[in-house]
Amino acid sequence: MLDVCLLGTSGMMPLPRRALTSLMTRFEGSSLLIDCGEGTQVSIREKGWTLHDIDVIALTHVHGDHVGGLPGLLLSMGSAQRTEPVDFVGPKGIKKVVDSLRVIAPGLPYEIRYTELTEKFHRIEMKGYTLEAFKLRHTVTCYGYSQVVNRVGKFDAEAAKSQGIPLEFWSRLQKGETIEAGDKVYTPDMVLGPDRKGLKVTYCTDTRPIPEIAECAAGADLFICEGMYGEDELREKAIEKKHMIFSEAAELAAKAEVGELWLTHYSPSLIRPKDYVENVRNIFPNTKAGKDRKSITLKYTDEED
Repeated sequence: MLDVCLLGTSGMMPLPRRALTSLMTRFEGSSLLIDCGEGTQVSIREKGWTLHDIDVIALTHVHGDHVGGLPGLLLSMGSAQRTEPVDFVGPKGIKKVVDSLRVIAPGLPYEIRYTELTEKFHRIEMKGYTLEAFKLRHTVTCYGYSQVVNRVGKFDAEAAKSQGIPLEFWSRLQKGETIEAGDKVYTPDMVLGPDRKGLKVTYCTDTRPIPEIAECAAGADLFICEGMYGEDELREKAIEKKHMIFSEAAELAAKAEVGELWLTHYSPSLIRPKDYVENVRNIFPNTKAGKDRKSITLKYTDEED
């Protein structure tokens, strides 16, 4: 299972009931945070989740509405007795930015490690899932992210027995390990069926629509995409600011054939986003207006109710 919570949905500036941009997911005891705008840690606490398990912080870019909540969050993680390293992922230059912000958050009890992105596409294996980063088109270097949980084929006990594979090796083979025992070699393909459908969440904000977004979001169970403006009449403004309108996000969702689209990163002038959602459901029917702490638990296909 993969727990997903949209912590903040505001772009540019926070509003009384709308924190700045942030997303948090939980998978097998590890938490991923994407962006950390002002109000992020308050939203985490209101959700009832813990700061302690945040192992990875991925930044789309280093504009203030996406990183302004970091100093307080890092200090609170230290107060929550975090001692294990925290991995930061983001565009080239994030180390300099985060280290500068840490001037007011010194002496952390855990190590911060950095992975700076320089290519159009990166694939990083971590914490039991794959983090895919893809370059967007904004006023500064910006990346979208997909969290992909791959799932191996079903273990075939009868195949293991028929090949005389010792029981003590079964769990290791199921985890993908190749085992050498004496003159014998046991490989996962001897006992595993075809790969099963896993889980995928794609997060994309602060960009114009480009073909790469649909390509990288293809088949996602959940696609979270910016919709800075609800009205089609504001398309020219979106082009100027390098942002998107609702209908453009819906077009990307349709091309990517995702399961569900949540809109986020609203302009402060967009007071009631849900008033404009119905207008784009003819493009992508399963479009929903994101709101702070909107959540879902994604389950494997054979676990769904």
